Amino acid sequence: MAKILENISVLAEKEGITISALEKKIGASKGVLSRAIANGTDIQAKWIQAIVENYPHFSAEWLLTGNGEMIKGGTLPVAHQTENPKEGIPLIPFSAMAGALTGEQSVLEYECERYVVPAFNGADFLMQVKGNSMMPTYISGDIVACQRVPMSGLFFQWNKPYVLDTAQGAIIKRIKPGSDKQHVLIVSDNKEYDPFELPYEDIYAVALVIGIIRLE
Repeated sequence: MAKILENISVLAEKEGITISALEKKIGASKGVLSRAIANGTDIQAKWIQAIVENYPHFSAEWLLTGNGEMIKGGTLPVAHQTENPKEGIPLIPFSAMAGALTGEQSVLEYECERYVVPAFNGADFLMQVKGNSMMPTYISGDIVACQRVPMSGLFFQWNKPYVLDTAQGAIIKRIKPGSDKQHVLIVSDNKEYDPFELPYEDIYAVALVIGIIRLE
């Protein structure tokens, strides 16, 4: 059951929704999934069936066992390239991520490929994941859609993935509460990477990862 709960969390991440939204989608009471995930307890088979029925593009075999491809036939929201500089979302090189996070116009216009992504109208930019620290949720080469978060009155949705511009460069990590109000805990999905604390003052810009897409 632990594997199923882990995969349910991954499914929600891929869909860009919260566990509460997933519960609502499948007709479950608030807390049915979130409590099970938090406590590692079993959920009824009817909720697993409801997830499979509501998200048919996800493989039932993957959901139940973790085996095989997560997405049937590689089905992900599709991004279509456009030549119109006033249309679509820029795909930002990782080296220019700091400027993209702050909304620097010269970066957003700097010879970036642009893509129309109907599934993520609220996205400000696209970026390619580097490294394996966020496996299995995101693997190196995945393209994620990101939405900038204002630094004024900054608050985080705990356990959601974010792109952060930090003193050590841009990183994509999950954010959890730190040991005090001056820090956040930076967590990788890959268990081989230890979590670490980061002072708020070392966070220069923030974007929420709202989903993963496929380029066309």
